[in-house]
Amino acid sequence: MRGRTGFSLIEIMVALAVFALAAMALLNLSGESVRSAARVEERTLGGIVADNVAAESVLGLGDGLAEGRQVLAGRDWRWVREIRATQVPDLQQVEVRVMDGDGREAARRVVFRDADAS
Repeated sequence: MRGRTGFSLIEIMVALAVFALAAMALLNLSGESVRSAARVEERTLGGIVADNVAAESVLGLGDGLAEGRQVLAGRDWRWVREIRATQVPDLQQVEVRVMDGDGREAARRVVFRDADAS
């Protein structure tokens, strides 16, 4: 018996337990990466919608409080735009918020425009 070499059952069990913990940590990390990528995509697309609505406002299209829907990349986006006066004469603040299909805020933009643009 003393001449035989190899791993004991306890050593194999400990090695498997360590491997299982490492594998679970890697799977959790992989899942978190997928969730982060989906959120980045959502924020990017929402940002595009917000930029479009803000650009329309800067060009003088629209005034006051407005809401709307826009389809981008096969998704339905709801936006709210509010144009209000600032303390600076002849300058207006345009705030655009974009929500995804679940109602979570995906993007927000604040731009300023000449009050004569409205």
